[in-house]
Amino acid sequence: MTKKRVELLLPAGNMEKMKTAFLYGADAVYLGGPLLGLRAKAGNFTLEEMAEAIDYAHSIEKKVYITTNIYAQNMDLDAAREYFRSLAVIKPDALIISDLGLMRIAKQEAPEVPIHVSTQANVTNYESCQMLADLGASCVVLARELGLDEIRETVDKCELDIEIFVHGAMCMSYSGRCMMSMFMTNRSANRGECTHPCRWQYHVVEQQRPGEFIPVEEDERGTYIFNSKDLCTIYELDQLIGTGVSSLKVEGRMKSVHYVATVCKAYRQAIDAYYQAPEDFQANDQWIRELKIVSDRDYCTGFYFGPPTGDDHNYGDYDVERTVKFCAKVIGYDEERMSLVLEQRNRFFVGDRLEILRITGFNTTFEVDRMWDDKDQEIDYCPHPRQIIRVPYREPLPEGTLIRVCRED
Repeated sequence: MTKKRVELLLPAGNMEKMKTAFLYGADAVYLGGPLLGLRAKAGNFTLEEMAEAIDYAHSIEKKVYITTNIYAQNMDLDAAREYFRSLAVIKPDALIISDLGLMRIAKQEAPEVPIHVSTQANVTNYESCQMLADLGASCVVLARELGLDEIRETVDKCELDIEIFVHGAMCMSYSGRCMMSMFMTNRSANRGECTHPCRWQYHVVEQQRPGEFIPVEEDERGTYIFNSKDLCTIYELDQLIGTGVSSLKVEGRMKSVHYVATVCKAYRQAIDAYYQAPEDFQANDQWIRELKIVSDRDYCTGFYFGPPTGDDHNYGDYDVERTVKFCAKVIGYDEERMSLVLEQRNRFFVGDRLEILRITGFNTTFEVDRMWDDKDQEIDYCPHPRQIIRVPYREPLPEGTLIRVCRED
């Protein structure tokens, strides 16, 4: 049986990020609503916004999956029933669930909506996948702790779709089931309130030496002994697709719209390059540059090629790309004056060189020689967040295209 083309799945923390993900090549997005999601602070969608998002996605033949993947307690169940009934009405393409109780309720209240089992369920073998298929799941997001051979065997022996993560932050606990946030801040990561204490700086102190900080693979910023480098598999994407998985997932519902666009474009181009010539696949320098632009951490490949080593926790001197910064978004074009209409996101000046994060193909640059505000006054820079401005450019660009400012500092 010929495997279907792999899906590229992006996070959508809000409507703008969702539309940006689709613009830059995502096949599907996952987003959270007012209940049962694991990102309580992600700017989640209301029911009305979810309905609008689903209608928009379906109008352009894209998909929307709703995250309902907390580990529920008794006090959550009545609200969950009502919530699933509401979701059934707006018809998402799947519900992402980790809790078996919630899965049962979803089958009762929204029987027509497919169920994708979250990575939070810690599925690590094909027998678990088969059991979940028997319970009505159509897709399983495997635990992040599996290697390529295990993934390939699971795909071969399963009757449902398999999804894996290809990019984004890694959690220091098994597939994200962490208790650090609850212990240190009384906010549970497993109920959508993670405060990310694994990203905080730590030192080791010996009992008889109070105040004496012992270094543990530290750099000038401190020691990060509880978290890893971020996941990046663009170099090895051909091997991941070769396992037969159905979906490649990017982490980051709390990341910026710039992150969504940049990562989406890189992986879209990589996936398309793979299918064009699988035997000749090789990551190119432009993809790598793009992924460095939107990360403050170095990258690793997680567990795909063996257990992580100490180096996967060692930040060292990461070569972060700091020469470009997201500064504006295209919202229209003034044909009469041959000018892009932009919504400002970060300050830039006349004389700056701007880079267009093109939806396909190579990015291009141009210099800003003039600029006008929304009152048609010529200005030297745009000082106000989300200010509407115009800059001369020879041709229209698709609405939603992101613009960066390039500087050497």
